[in-house]
Amino acid sequence: MDSKLMKKGHATKPHIGIFGKRNIGKSSLINLLAGQEIAIVSEIPGTTTDPVKKSIEIMGIGPVIMIDTAGIDDSGMLGEKRVARTRDIFSTIDLAIHIIAGNTFEEADQKLMEEFKTRAIPFFLVHNKCDLESLSPSLKTIIENKFNTLIIDANTRSPAMVGDIIRTIQETMPTTAWKKQTLIGDIISKGDVVLLITPIDSEAPEGRMILPQVQVIRDVLDYDGICVVCKEHELDTFIPRLSPKPVLAITDSQVFPRADAAVPKEILLTSFSIVFARQKGDFGAYLKGTPKISTLREGERILILESCTHQISCDDIGRFKIPRWLTNFTGKRLEFDVVAGLSRIERPINDYALVIQCGGCMITRRQLLNRIKTAIDAGIPVTNYGLVIAFVHGIYNRAIEPFTKGAEKRGTT
Repeated sequence: MDSKLMKKGHATKPHIGIFGKRNIGKSSLINLLAGQEIAIVSEIPGTTTDPVKKSIEIMGIGPVIMIDTAGIDDSGMLGEKRVARTRDIFSTIDLAIHIIAGNTFEEADQKLMEEFKTRAIPFFLVHNKCDLESLSPSLKTIIENKFNTLIIDANTRSPAMVGDIIRTIQETMPTTAWKKQTLIGDIISKGDVVLLITPIDSEAPEGRMILPQVQVIRDVLDYDGICVVCKEHELDTFIPRLSPKPVLAITDSQVFPRADAAVPKEILLTSFSIVFARQKGDFGAYLKGTPKISTLREGERILILESCTHQISCDDIGRFKIPRWLTNFTGKRLEFDVVAGLSRIERPINDYALVIQCGGCMITRRQLLNRIKTAIDAGIPVTNYGLVIAFVHGIYNRAIEPFTKGAEKRGTT
């Protein structure tokens, strides 16, 4: 991939799930990689009862989230619920490490491997406790041939083993999990001015900017552009004074109409939410799904996926403003469900006429794509906060132009 499209990103960390039976060494592996005891280790089976997240640094990759899971052989009513919770994290991880020991590879292990492959989750195996019993060459051959993956012999309590495990993580984890596609670096050139329109309202955090704004500023600087930031109230007097003129303006979606009126038409205009929709989401599916808004019928149900968790106010864009704007635009009585974070969607996906996903600035690309995959597979139109807001305010074509006509003018794709 063109180096202009990829730079190392730290905004969202790749997630690594650690799987295996109870008392197999999952927590010990996390402690080994961290170089300190951050996960509880005990000889008592079932010490880890629910998935537990630990943030550590992996050399050559950067910060990652390690997820310590309950044993896949947990039993009883509570044990079954713990195993179910373990399986719930499949949609959030970028890499799986499955631990076995004693040259034992049973049906539960095999089913887990098959599920990794079905879900296209990269994975490898660790044969633990090699100090007690080394990995059998015949088992190694069977696993590597059947599942087309690596298995390494290790002792997760021995610091001498950390190098082999880290190298295998580096080789197995796809670079797309820890390197991100640029936000706008492919549509600006060195020295270009980018104007960011950033309201300071009740949802803005005290004393700082929100994450999407910070990430866009960093992306502009990474590609040798010049960032100018102002509030929406300053646009009318500020833009005429700017020289050179911005090649691109990016606005908070909530003030899209005001920005559209104030920013001259020769300056490309889009929103932070649309920028992130292109980087993290299925942008082609969003462009295909957004026009569904025009054909929504009375009583149809809409699912709003709000991937971050925050304090809710009366100005909340996903819970209040988007439903109000859609109702006004369509003139129809619509039903809305909001699901926050990565919580389970309780209703069958076919109950919905449209799915609206937020920009996803707080989650990984894999998590976001997994979030909307069920809808796409079911043929349910999907779209994004920013695209919806642009559509209902009549500025949809202008909002997507930086990534269609704007890209063509600059000779990029």
